[in-house]
This record gives sequence, C-alpha cells and structure tokens, in this order.
Amino acid sequence: MPVNSVAENAFGTAGTICWTIQLIPQLWKTYREKDTTGLSDWMILAWSVSGAFLGTYSIVKNLNIPLILQPQLFAALTMASWAQCQYYGRGRSRNISLLLFLSGCTILGGFEVGTVYAVRPSFSRGDRSGTEGIDFFGVMSTVLITIAFVPQYLEIYQHKEVIGISSLFLMVDLLGERFLSGVFSDLSLVFKSGNFDIVAAVTYSLVIVMDGSVLIAAWILNPRARHRRRQQRDESETSSPGPTFSANRNSSIMIETDTAAATIVSQSPVETATTTPPGGSSCLLEKV
Repeated sequence: MPVNSVAENAFGTAGTICWTIQLIPQLWKTYREKDTTGLSDWMILAWSVSGAFLGTYSIVKNLNIPLILQPQLFAALTMASWAQCQYYGRGRSRNISLLLFLSGCTILGGFEVGTVYAVRPSFSRGDRSGTEGIDFFGVMSTVLITIAFVPQYLEIYQHKEVIGISSLFLMVDLLGERFLSGVFSDLSLVFKSGNFDIVAAVTYSLVIVMDGSVLIAAWILNPRARHRRRQQRDESETSSPGPTFSANRNSSIMIETDTAAATIVSQSPVETATTTPPGGSSCLLEKV
C-alpha cells in the first residue's frame, strides 16, 4: 500500500468530522421536539459502548490521531443522545438523566483507559495474546455496531415507518455524509504505513451498509405511512355522521304548545316531577 502521512491524516480528519457532526441534528431534533418516539435508546447505548471498544482498538493499533479521536467523540455524543432518551422518552428526571450521562462517560472512559494499559504492553512486544486481545476489541466494536441496529429495526417495524430520527440527519446521510465518513476513514487506513487494517475497515464500512438500510426503509415506508394516515383521515371525515336523535322504545315524548305557560312533566315508575317556567309553551315528557 502507498504510504502518505498527509493523506492519512487528511482523510482521517474528514472521517472524524463527518462521523461527529452527523449526530448534532439528532440531538437538536430531540431537544426541540422533546420526544424520542421511534428512536431506540438501546441502539444509541450500544453505539456508545462500541465507541469505547473501537477507541481501545484505535489507540493500541496507533491508527492516527483523527481516527483515535473519532470513537471518543462518537461515544460522548451518543451517550448524550442516550441521556435525552432517558429524559424525554422514559420520563426520568433531569438530574437523573444528567447523572446517567456523566456516569456512562466515566465508566466508558475508565474502561477504555484500563483496557489500553492492559493490552498495549503485550501487543507492543508482539505477543500472540496481545494481538488476539486487540483483535477482540476491534471485532466487538463491529459486532456492537451491527446488533445495535436490531432494536431500531424493531422500532421501524412497530411504527411501520422511520420516525424519531432527525430528517436533517437522514438528508445528510442521503447526501453522503455517512458514506463519506466510512470512505474517508477507509482511505485514511489505505495511506497508513504498514498493512491495511481489515478489522477497522470492516467497522467503518459496515456503518455504511447498516445505516443505508435505515435510509432505504425511510424512502419506502414513510411515504406509505403518510398515504395511510391521509386515507384514514379522509375516511374519518367522510363517514363522520351528522347529529342524530335516538329514542328508547320504552319512552315516549310529547310536546305541546301553550301561550299561557310551559309545563314539563317527567314521569317514571317511581316519581313524577312538574315544573312551570315562565314562557309560552308546554312540554310533556312521559316515561313508561
């Protein structure tokens, strides 16, 4: 592979920027609408945990500075989105949600620091245990990113459309940000000195495939859902009945007009009441 440190860092920086700012529209949408219906908090949490695994992998493998920063920023922003899900979606208090966010960042940060110091010495010595250990973190990151989409797919199946995800986020994906993020990260690995990192490349490339499936679902299901709601609304307006009067077969109503007084008589098997308000009509109500 050609070695070009400038291209390596340039593409890595582009990938980091793309993978980071794509979450900002989602955070803003949730904050503005105060609702996370249709957005799986399990997917967001799994993404955040995958960032810690990928962070350990990137640091120990010494990919490059932008690709090392990428999973850290990604994990922090997804943890913020997960805290929003707790606050707006699950109804937890603001303080509890903030505490969950800080606790999650602390746990993931501590996990990453501990695993880096645990794996890096043996990996630097070239021990087999170090190599297999760091490959495990790369594979786990890929697995978590993949299975994280499963609960989101269930949300899509339940609602029969893609909701809860920022439309701007989908538009940015449509224009290629997520694609460019994966491509830029892959190209950064191409120009890195040494062998091409297959595990990291699969992780970045898999994001393109899995996220693309959500986009395809949105293109197919959302227009159908809008058409279905429009049909239901039209049918509801068409079949909406006008004012109706129903009469009990055990009751009879007689109305008489009198210019002198109005007498209202309500008779039942147990009581009879008569009221004579001022006016010029009489109304007789008899219940048998």
